[in-house]
Amino acid sequence: MFNSLSSKLQGIFGKLRGKGTLREQDVTDALREVRLALLEADVNFRVVKDLVARIKERAVGAEILESLTPVQHVIKIVNEELCAVLGEDDSRIRYSTRPPTVILMVGLQGSGKTTTCGKLSALVRRQGRRPFLVACDIYRPAAIKQLQVVGEGVKVPVHADTEQRDVVRIARDGLAAAQAAQCDVVIVDTAGRLHVDEDMMEEVKRLEAALQPSETFLVLDAMTGQDAVTVATQFTEQLNVSGFVLTKLDGDTRGGAAISIRAVTGKPIKFAGVGEKAEALEPFHPERMASRILGMGDVLSLIERAQSAVDEKAAQALAGKIRENSFDLDDFLTQMLQVRKMGPLDQIMAALPGFGGGNAPMPEIPEKELNRSQAIIQSMTMQERRDPNILNGSRRRRIARGSGTTVQEVNQLLKQFTQMRQMFSQISQMQSGKKKPPRGRFPFMR
Repeated sequence: MFNSLSSKLQGIFGKLRGKGTLREQDVTDALREVRLALLEADVNFRVVKDLVARIKERAVGAEILESLTPVQHVIKIVNEELCAVLGEDDSRIRYSTRPPTVILMVGLQGSGKTTTCGKLSALVRRQGRRPFLVACDIYRPAAIKQLQVVGEGVKVPVHADTEQRDVVRIARDGLAAAQAAQCDVVIVDTAGRLHVDEDMMEEVKRLEAALQPSETFLVLDAMTGQDAVTVATQFTEQLNVSGFVLTKLDGDTRGGAAISIRAVTGKPIKFAGVGEKAEALEPFHPERMASRILGMGDVLSLIERAQSAVDEKAAQALAGKIRENSFDLDDFLTQMLQVRKMGPLDQIMAALPGFGGGNAPMPEIPEKELNRSQAIIQSMTMQERRDPNILNGSRRRRIARGSGTTVQEVNQLLKQFTQMRQMFSQISQMQSGKKKPPRGRFPFMR
C-alpha cells in the first residue's frame, strides 16, 4: 500500500540531499511536488492545501538541527504533520463495563463488511474476549450464509434467523443468545446498499437506538479513494460513527482515503484490512502509517506480527540448536513456516526501513520459491532432514521426483542451507569470544 506515493515522496526528498542549507526556494519547489504527489494519491485537496501550508511554515527559515541534514529535517516535519492529519492513536475498542459489548458494523455493499466482522471477531478473541456474531443483513442473497461460513472459519458462533424480517428483533434475539452463551462481545453485521439511501439509514438508526452499541464502525473500501471520504461524511452526519475500518489497504490503492478521512470527518481510523486471512486486520497506528508512507518502515508492526506467529519456546529451542551447531533441515522448515504465518513476504519487507517505496529496490523473494523449498524438505525422510550428509545422488533424485522439482533445485537448497549453517556457526563463535569478527561480509554471502 502507498507504494506509488511513498516512491514519489522519496524521489522528492532525494533532490534535497547534498544541500548544506535549506533555502526558501528549495522548500517551495519540493512542496510543489509534494502537493502534486498527494493529489495524485487521491488525498482531499483541502487536506493537501492545509498540510502543505503547515509544512512550509515550519520548514522555511527554520534552523537546521545539528544532528540532521536538511532532507532529514524536512522529512521530520512532513512525518509530524502527516501524523497530525492521520490523528492520534485511537485504535483500542471501548469495551463496555457491563458486558456484552455491542459493536455495530455498517457500510456499503462491496466494502468487505461481512468479512471484516469475522476478522474483528478473531482479533477480539486473541485479546482474550468471547465474541459472538449476529447476521442482520436480510436483503443481500447469501449474506447470512456468508457470515455463517466466516464464523465457522474463525470458530465464532453466529446467530441467524432466515424467517424473521425485523432486523431489530433479530439483533435483540442475537444479543440474548450471546448472553446465554456467556459471550462478552457481540458484533452485528448490518445490511449495505450500493449507495447511501434513506431506507438503509433508517434501518441502521433503528438498530443503533435499540442496541445502544459501544462502538459503531463504518467499513470503507480504501480503493474507492475520495468516494470513501464522501461515504464517511454521509454516514457520520446521520449516525454516531465512532471510527472507521479501511479494507483492501494491501491492494493497489493510492491511499488518499486513509490520509483524508480523519481530517475531513474528525473520526479516527480504528483498523486496517491488509489481506484475506482472518489475522489480516491490524489496529491503525497513525505514526506507523506515516512512517510507511515516507519509506521509513514499520518495525513495531513487524515485531507484533512476529510475536503472534512465533512460538517463544520453539524460538528458545532454536537458539540453543544454533549455539550447539545442530540446526538441521527440519528446523529450517519450521522457521520457514513460522515466517509465512506473519503474512506475505512483500508486506514483511515493506515494513523494513529502506524498502516498500523508498530508493532501495524491494528484494524479489517469490512465494513460489518458498513453496518449492517447502516441498523439497517435506519430500525428505526425518533421517535425511536431520543429517543432510547422507543425501547421495539416488536420494536427491528421489526427493526431486517427490517434490516436483529438479535435482539442480534440490542441490541449490542444500547449498543455501549449508551456507546458513556456516553463518550461524561463525556468529555463535563470535558471541562466545572464540573467534574475532571477520573483516567485511562473510565469504559465502554475496
